[in-house]
Amino acid sequence: MSTTTETTRPALWLRCEKKEFERRTALTPATAKKLFASGFDIFVERDEQRIFDDAEYEQVGCKLEENNSWPSAPANIPIIGLKELPASTDPLPHTHIQFAHCYKRQAGWADVLARFHAGGGTLYDLEFLTDAQGRRVAAFGFHAGFAGAAAGALALAEQQKGNNARLGPLKSFENEQDMVTAVKAALGGSGKNVKALVIGALGRCGRGAVDLFRKIGLDEDNIVKWDLDETAKGGPFHEILDVDIFVNCIYLSSSIPPFLTIEQLQSAGATRRLRVVVDVSCDTTNPYNPIPIYSVNTTFSRPTVDVDVGAGNPELTVVSIDHLPTLLPREASEQFSADLLPSLIEFPRRKEERVWVDAEKLFREKMSEAVSEKRL
Repeated sequence: MSTTTETTRPALWLRCEKKEFERRTALTPATAKKLFASGFDIFVERDEQRIFDDAEYEQVGCKLEENNSWPSAPANIPIIGLKELPASTDPLPHTHIQFAHCYKRQAGWADVLARFHAGGGTLYDLEFLTDAQGRRVAAFGFHAGFAGAAAGALALAEQQKGNNARLGPLKSFENEQDMVTAVKAALGGSGKNVKALVIGALGRCGRGAVDLFRKIGLDEDNIVKWDLDETAKGGPFHEILDVDIFVNCIYLSSSIPPFLTIEQLQSAGATRRLRVVVDVSCDTTNPYNPIPIYSVNTTFSRPTVDVDVGAGNPELTVVSIDHLPTLLPREASEQFSADLLPSLIEFPRRKEERVWVDAEKLFREKMSEAVSEKRL
């Protein structure tokens, strides 16, 4: 363990993750090693939950710190994490690099910004680090779609058992092949007779969902792939009712007509084939949520929530886990961290480098919105 956190070199402090079941990280040992070689000091909090052992970081030159000790880290060392911080009113004086889930007016968005306002800290939201074409420099999209489709197939397999069976607690898989094998086994050896619809199929997330469905044996004709062209007419879409699994992979940036409604489901009655909805996008608390048939995010311990489709109608469940890629934590982390690396190397020049300049500008804009609405 390090005896001091003082440094004259560029530095990053990797905090532990407090979100239940979250095993991913924004900074893997491989990426930390490359940053160290580029002149950084890397401080890493001990974390038994993280998929990578503490020793893996120590071996590449990182300095280990106590679990959840970042609040006492020097204010000039940026804190990097993955998921949002636990709810609190404590001011945040540090610079934080993380997914904050507060720029699209999600529940509690102003409370998150209030902490930065009170402490004078800065937020660089990983979701909004973009290249010159507006594309995210690093994203978990592919693995989110892949894992979401897997969770949906597992939920369908449980329903097929009858007697109101529901999918039980989920755990991380060691690798992609283990996941594919487990899903195929749950479906009786293959997903050949399953039909699925993926909206957002051309994006990273949608491609991941399509890839999983192919690997578990769905016929190509039974993988319905929709994107902007197919949804341009505006929902609700009755075609969604004609598949077993619907996976939503869109990136929501503005109000759109709903894809699916409670009224639509209830009026369909026994003619509905749809049994599982996987909302990978998880805009559950977003006022523009295009799937307003449920109101809570699900978790790894309780991965599905039932939809009120009316008495006597076929059951329908929703998977709405907001950190699905942690079902494949090592692979997802390695890909994300490697994609993020070039931007992290530029971070000491964040006042000049466009990726970071734009991210800070957005933070200031969102802070101003909250102030002007007297939410801070």
